[in-house]
Amino acid sequence: MGKHRATFGKLQRERDKKAKAAAKREKRATRADEEDVPAEEAVVEHDQARILDALESLHRSYDAGVIGIDEFETRREELTSRIRID
Repeated sequence: MGKHRATFGKLQRERDKKAKAAAKREKRATRADEEDVPAEEAVVEHDQARILDALESLHRSYDAGVIGIDEFETRREELTSRIRID
């Protein structure tokens, strides 16, 4: 008899769990970074850098198959709407 494969639902739950853990790690890292920056100008620059880092992390998660296309597009739109273009 062949090897038993996981169902799609189980695989999706695993991916969701990994994505949630990655988002939690990101949130903790950004919260720690925010506490270190007192100046307003540094906060704006740091905020933009943080957004770009989060966008990069999002792309890596999608490429690795951790998150699905729907979640990827939703989070990408949210992040790109927060980027300032001077």
